[in-house]
Amino acid sequence: MSTNMTVLIPLAPGFEELEMVSIQDLCVRAGFEVVLAATNKKNVQGARGLNVVAHTHIDDVIDQDFDAIILPGGLPGADHLRDNHSLKTLLLKQHNAEKLIGAICAAPKVLIQHGIIESQSFTAFPNSQNEFTHLGSQQLNLPIVQNGHVITSRGPGTAMDFALYVIEKLTTLSHRLDVETKLVR
Repeated sequence: MSTNMTVLIPLAPGFEELEMVSIQDLCVRAGFEVVLAATNKKNVQGARGLNVVAHTHIDDVIDQDFDAIILPGGLPGADHLRDNHSLKTLLLKQHNAEKLIGAICAAPKVLIQHGIIESQSFTAFPNSQNEFTHLGSQQLNLPIVQNGHVITSRGPGTAMDFALYVIEKLTTLSHRLDVETKLVR
């Protein structure tokens, strides 16, 4: 099934490979147009050595609109995402339009840093709890947490469920189940 949904996945050196690949793959299976945008060079190396060639550079999509922006975690990838000015601009535009934003593993730190998660519950990689305490936000021990248009998840082990949840929220439960059934889980 083809949809008109567009998803931006920003890539920075040190991204978590399993999260990025799960999100990208399942979104493509759902019929979404997925744009992998590098924060530096188009050839981006993940935390465990996987090299991915991005479609474009983040600066080249700064004026585009996306149905969702999904941040993979990983370290130091999430730190690089947090410090990228173009991504901050895109995220704040997405947030102000109340369009879907997702972050997994260490990536919720990007949303906290830019004021997208404030005084609300979220989830993230379990060992990062002290780093994420900010403005009364509460880190929950759940695989996925949604607050309005912001969805967070815990880490590599929740990446497939996170991606399927994103598909459901962008389309329908029926479409999500269609994609999920073909995975033979």
